[in-house]
Amino acid sequence: MWNKKEFSISTNKEFLDLTLIHNFLSEEAYWSKGIPKQIVKKAIEGSPLCFGIYKGIPGKEGYEQVGFARVITDLATFAYLCDVFVIPDYRKLGLSKWLMEIITNHSDLQVIRRFMLATNDAHALYSQYGFEQNVSPELFMQKVFKPPYKQ
Repeated sequence: MWNKKEFSISTNKEFLDLTLIHNFLSEEAYWSKGIPKQIVKKAIEGSPLCFGIYKGIPGKEGYEQVGFARVITDLATFAYLCDVFVIPDYRKLGLSKWLMEIITNHSDLQVIRRFMLATNDAHALYSQYGFEQNVSPELFMQKVFKPPYKQ
């Protein structure tokens, strides 16, 4: 666990507020509108590193989750950062930068050779932590299912 002022970050999934995460991802995030709660739960269960940002200390009285990020990884060669958010009431406090600092310096992610993410609007944030535009997009392929979640 990491602490900074009245906030903390933990990778302990027991403290994650699934309802808060689902509500944000399904209602506010442009990348996952309409995602079913069961899919969010399964995604968290299948991701070895999930980072919760909390006001207060998880497990102690009065704590609340205010942000989240998930890293899909084999912990050896590849990682994909996704579902990164800070709820609106807690933005502009440096929490996303602190979260990125914690994620990019996490001991389990130091040996991987490729760390990827996708974003429409946060290039400035991620570039501060070494992420850059793909210089060889012709190497990558994807299969996208539309619409991913039936409304």
